[in-house]
Amino acid sequence: MNTTTLKGEGQDLLGSVKQAAGNATGDSSLQAGGVADQIAGTANKAIGTATDTVAPLADKARAFAKDRPFATAALVGVVGIALLNTLRGEVIDRGRVRAAPLFPR
Repeated sequence: MNTTTLKGEGQDLLGSVKQAAGNATGDSSLQAGGVADQIAGTANKAIGTATDTVAPLADKARAFAKDRPFATAALVGVVGIALLNTLRGEVIDRGRVRAAPLFPR
């Protein structure tokens, strides 16, 4: 759990309190503010969870790149070529790769 997740938990809790207070007093703006805080808290919790999930993968990728620099360079090159071909508009037609026309009919 990181600070973003904790911040999200706090916002969610604050939003729940605000919404309950708005319901009890009949103040619709306080209730709406509570709902907004809950939404922001949920978003922050999701971002914190994603960060916690991605961080170990990034550490593994760094370790792989440090241990196997040539394999990493080859992998990056293959991914780069695939990305360029995708962005360039290559079309696969029955197993043959051909460039997409600039001005399709």
